[in-house]
Amino acid sequence: MTDYGLMKIDRSGQIIQFAEKPKGPDLKGMQCDTTLLGLSMPDAVKFPYIASMGVYLSSYPLSNDFGSEIIPASVKDHNVQAFLFNDYWEDIGTIKSFFYANLALTEQPAKFEFYDPKTPFYTSARFLPPTKVDRCKIVDAIISHGCFLRECSVQHSIVGVRSRLESGVEFQDTMMMGADYYQTESEIASLLAEGKVPIGVGQNTKIKNCIIDKNAKIGKNVIIANAEGVQEADRPNEGFYIRSGITVILKNATINDGTVI
Repeated sequence: MTDYGLMKIDRSGQIIQFAEKPKGPDLKGMQCDTTLLGLSMPDAVKFPYIASMGVYLSSYPLSNDFGSEIIPASVKDHNVQAFLFNDYWEDIGTIKSFFYANLALTEQPAKFEFYDPKTPFYTSARFLPPTKVDRCKIVDAIISHGCFLRECSVQHSIVGVRSRLESGVEFQDTMMMGADYYQTESEIASLLAEGKVPIGVGQNTKIKNCIIDKNAKIGKNVIIANAEGVQEADRPNEGFYIRSGITVILKNATINDGTVI
């Protein structure tokens, strides 16, 4: 619980204290009786903390964090009541939590269901064509609109809009954000003829445990697997970071043919 903002409540459910990511004795001091929120006694023993869900308000740039700014200021002068949200929620405040929360959507059954007809979801309209798939192996994956997938393997991964995966590409436990625009076939051919790398992932590249940001250019015969198990690394000049063992390819980065990360 040291990664969350925590609250204490009184018997009426009023928030009386807030602490941002407390540790040690301060963490223990934030325990409270969660039966007040409807938990059973056994569950209350297992879950003695009340965490803020981390809401952000972009319209108020000087005070936009619900947990560390708005709640602490409000409880001083107002009656602020806690409400138990007992449905799906995931923390995405770190690279690791963001990565695993997204990949969890590919599982069967998923913790969160995008496709429930009673609660439909609508994304930003992009007016893209359906994805084109040519002899690919796709298992436990989400493929967005407007992609080109040629003789590739995608397992437990997410492929974002306008992505291009060439023949022999293998994705495992990978989240690809996609691209903001297309390159024409003639542009791609010209870049390849000049020894440059087009947007997308080139032939026979193998990628595992990775986040690929928008418009990344990953060449042929690249291996991104972090085989040495590095936990943290900063290589922005080479187009990537490693966070909690997860390789992050930067937006607009170029990873040249044959690179091993």
